[in-house]
Amino acid sequence: MQNKDITTSIKLLKTQNRLFNIPAVTQISNISRSPFMVLISCILSLRTKDNTTMQASERLFNLARTPEDMKALFIKTIERAIYPVGFYRNKAKVIKNICKDLVEKYNSIVPNTIDELLKFKGVGRKTANLVVTLGYGKPGICVDTHVHRVTNRWGYVKTKTPEETEFTLRKKLPKRYWIIINDLLVTFGQNICKPVSPLCSQCKLYRCCERVGVVKSR
Repeated sequence: MQNKDITTSIKLLKTQNRLFNIPAVTQISNISRSPFMVLISCILSLRTKDNTTMQASERLFNLARTPEDMKALFIKTIERAIYPVGFYRNKAKVIKNICKDLVEKYNSIVPNTIDELLKFKGVGRKTANLVVTLGYGKPGICVDTHVHRVTNRWGYVKTKTPEETEFTLRKKLPKRYWIIINDLLVTFGQNICKPVSPLCSQCKLYRCCERVGVVKSR
């Protein structure tokens, strides 16, 4: 895929994705407009399906919606609320510690920069970028496994890791698409451009995709 094709591809993605739900963390950000809730729901979403993330987030936020209130919860209470998200025991500890740091070091305000967010244990670049983009509406490129896989499959980038993909996209992807690229490609990657045997026969981007590494498709 050439750089000139990206505008057409984005338009096609938007059309294709109308058939599917947007990612859970984005749904939560649209409802709450809260950087804190984006941060916590993103922690919950790691290695967890959207349905489970959504339900666990709702249960947890029914108990607490601020760093102060969540810090006051017992870890066991958080565990029960977020089960069965992946690694729920570890995530309960991460959430508790993040809330403690927010209250004690940041006056309960979630930082709005990637560098500052990366200081929290359990927060990686994916989570930091989501908080910055969805929580604060600032430019950032969140790269998860779907964004990394799809952009390489298109032939738009040639990278080996999500982090490398992020920095390559920062140089190549027009800035107007930075915030939306994650939503578009997560939805697309979950439903059409799947890791194994993608649904190429249903893909609106088939003609502008190089299909790098695709051995079998449907």
